[in-house]
Amino acid sequence: MPLPERVSDLAAFDLLLSVASLGSVGAAARAHGVSQPAASSRLRHLERRLGLQLLERSPRGSRLTEHGALVADWARTAVDAAASLDAGLTSLRGTAESRLRVAASMTVAEYLLPQWLLTLRAGAPRTTVALTAGNSEDVAAAVLAGEAHLGFVEGPDVPRGLFAQPVAHDELTVVVAPSHPWARRRSGIGAAELAATPLVSRERGSGTRRHLERALAEGTGLALADPLLELPSTTAIKTAVADGIAPAVLSSLALSAELASGGVVAVPVSGLELRRTLRVVRARGRDLTGPARELAGIARQGRVSGVRRAAGSVDSAGQAGRGRSAGTAGEPHRRRPRPARR
Repeated sequence: MPLPERVSDLAAFDLLLSVASLGSVGAAARAHGVSQPAASSRLRHLERRLGLQLLERSPRGSRLTEHGALVADWARTAVDAAASLDAGLTSLRGTAESRLRVAASMTVAEYLLPQWLLTLRAGAPRTTVALTAGNSEDVAAAVLAGEAHLGFVEGPDVPRGLFAQPVAHDELTVVVAPSHPWARRRSGIGAAELAATPLVSRERGSGTRRHLERALAEGTGLALADPLLELPSTTAIKTAVADGIAPAVLSSLALSAELASGGVVAVPVSGLELRRTLRVVRARGRDLTGPARELAGIARQGRVSGVRRAAGSVDSAGQAGRGRSAGTAGEPHRRRPRPARR
């Protein structure tokens, strides 16, 4: 049944209980964080609604009438029950917020997210994280469906219904086996030759592949050749490249060990912009709270050595918000030419 209107304002009854225990409207007002005139007005409104005089007011203070004392005794059970209800709701929300569901593209999941999660754990040790890794399209779908609180993507597009903020900048790198002819080219290759070459690649929908296709289409008007081989992970692609199967285009984050050991060789590409932005995404209308908000903040602050931070935000149309990209030590990003291998 609907709650009767005359007893629906539990805050007013709670204020009456404070007058009974503290001895004055002024003291009750201070305990509730309101002004004395506001407290007096609320109590008079309660009296009018109930049709009873609850307080005897005098220059020395206020005390409950007989009716007021009875009403206070009856109200105490309801007010205590409301406090118990609020405590239970707070407990449930705390439990829900301690279970963080994250979806991340493969590059972010493998090379950035582990450090971000370590930082999160230091500040929220009781948080349990469930991570799903996939391509950027899968991540966006998971966030839109409510299967993940937030996601990290590397693709160039932000689907409708998502709000995205940059967290880092990355650069794609063309790599080949040391025995490949491109490895001996001092000047590297051109965009047209890269576009025409069948590569070892991830599946359609991966952020890296989509960014390369977009960069070629917008920068040169060229379409990327069909892959020679599609593989499900960056590790598998690096192995295929090192074995001499074909070149590949991979995130610079994934290549530091292989480039340092000489297992693969980086090839400069002229006439093509391969720098990209990594983003955190959430569903529009669902504000991040608790650990989800903390993790997004950790990522935006760029707490990983060697990763360039990003500022600003983009909406589902991919338009930049206020702010500018920031490089190391707060300076603008500049593309650094890579020395040709001899």
